[in-house]
Amino acid sequence: MFTKLKIFLEMIKFEHSVFALPFAFMGAILGSVVWQGHLPSWAQIGWITLAMVGARTAAMALNRVIDQAIDKRNPRTENRAIPAGLISIPQVILYIIISFAVLFWATYHLSALSMKLLPIAVFFLVIYSYTKRFTWTCHFVLGLTLGLAPLGGWIAVTGEFTWSSIIFFLTVACWSAGFDLIYACQDAEFDRKEGLHSLPSRFGIKAALHTARVLHVLTAIGLVSLFFITHLSWLYLVGLVIAYILLFKEHRLVTPQDLSKLNTAFFTMNGVLSLVMFTFTLLDVLVSKHS
Repeated sequence: MFTKLKIFLEMIKFEHSVFALPFAFMGAILGSVVWQGHLPSWAQIGWITLAMVGARTAAMALNRVIDQAIDKRNPRTENRAIPAGLISIPQVILYIIISFAVLFWATYHLSALSMKLLPIAVFFLVIYSYTKRFTWTCHFVLGLTLGLAPLGGWIAVTGEFTWSSIIFFLTVACWSAGFDLIYACQDAEFDRKEGLHSLPSRFGIKAALHTARVLHVLTAIGLVSLFFITHLSWLYLVGLVIAYILLFKEHRLVTPQDLSKLNTAFFTMNGVLSLVMFTFTLLDVLVSKHS
C-alpha cells in the first residue's frame, strides 16, 4: 500500500503543490488582514491547506487517467506510472475519490460562500484535462483554474468577493497560463501530430513564448497593483523585485532555438517565485502588525 502511495505521489508531482499553495495562503493573509484587521486562524490555514491539497491531487490524478492513452504515445511521458503499468486505474480512481472527499470536507469548515462556489472550482478542476482536445486556449483555462487558489484563500477567510481578490485572481491566472505556455513548447510537435490543441502547436513556439512574456508582464502589473490597494510596505516590494528578477530570468532561459533549460524555467523559477511572494507578504504583515 505504501509503495503504491509513493508511486501515486510521484505520478501527480505532489511536490509541485508549491506552485499554488503559497498563493492560497497569501490570499488568506491579505484578505484577513486587509478586510478584518487580523491574521487568519490556524484552523483556517489548516482547512485551506487540506482543501488545496485535495483539489490539486484530484485534478492531477484525473489528468493522468484522462490522458493515459496520450501519455503512452508521447516519448516524454510514456514512463509515467499509468502507461508504465506501475499503478492501476482503479487504484488511481480510489485516490481521486478520497481527494475530492478531503476537498469537500475542508471546504465545509470554511466560509459559506466557499461551499457555494465549490461546484465551480470542481468544474474547472475536471474540464481542464479535456480542453486540449478541442481548443488551443487550454493554457488560459489552466491559468483560471490555478488562479482560484488565491481567490479561494481570500473567500475562505472573508466570505466575500472584493476587487482586490479579483485582481489577485487574474494576476495568478496570467502567471500560471504564462508558465504553462512555456512548458507546452516541448510537446508542440507531438501535439501537432496527434491533433491535440495548444498555442505552441497552433501558432509556433516563438508566438507561444512571446505570449508568455506578455502574460508575465501582466502578472508583474497585477502584483505591484496589490501593493497599492492592500497598503503593504517596503518588505512586500523587496519580494516583488525578487519575483520580477525570477520572471526575467525564466524568459532568458528559454528561446525558440533552445528549450534545454525548460524544466529549470518551469519548475525551479516558478516554485521559488510563489514562495518568495508568500514569504515577503507574510513578513510585511507581521512587521506592520508589531510596529
